[in-house]
Amino acid sequence: MIKKSNQILIKDHLFDYIITYKNNKNIFFRVKDDLKIYITCNRFVSDNFIRNLLIKDQDSIYKMYQKALENTKDKDDLYYLGNKHIFIESNSKPYISNDYIYAKNIIDAKEYIYSLAYDVFNSRLKQILIRFDNLPSFRLKVRKMTSKWGVCNQKSMTVTLNSDLIFKDVHLIDYVIIHELCHFKHMDHSKLFWEEVSKYYPYYKQARKELNH
Repeated sequence: MIKKSNQILIKDHLFDYIITYKNNKNIFFRVKDDLKIYITCNRFVSDNFIRNLLIKDQDSIYKMYQKALENTKDKDDLYYLGNKHIFIESNSKPYISNDYIYAKNIIDAKEYIYSLAYDVFNSRLKQILIRFDNLPSFRLKVRKMTSKWGVCNQKSMTVTLNSDLIFKDVHLIDYVIIHELCHFKHMDHSKLFWEEVSKYYPYYKQARKELNH
């Protein structure tokens, strides 16, 4: 499966679009909650053909965009480190002040919150590492994941945290970090693993319930 990304101007709006090449016969368009256009097509379809098709179907594409935008406004409350923030429309660069977040639109506001994730997670990681001994050298990575809050990969020596954790309370971020660090000692979820977690985070059961809520 091969993916390509590009941009296209439709009705004065610059869209990111991502093409996924599969063995399907038809071409499918979809605008997801991140407001990007996702295209699935056969690998023999040319980039120019896709662009021309997007322009030809720009009315329907823009309607999909507007629907996705409305859905995003309806369902996405803005949270940062567990606290709900009120969105204030502003022409300035996005920033947070008290319980308010200022940005041009709610999408920019959410992207700004995501942009803070690495620095916040890295800061928490440094604080937690002081409590651990004999850990191997590893890299911190941050990306959006659909089914996991974190991953410890001993082969690549990385700890990856789900960017959506930036919406959660700090103590939950700490739990996920501790959970993944303990995997360097126990790569399973055995009794010994949970005993190791409990040394650093005694209330891990409550944290798991909160994350799965």
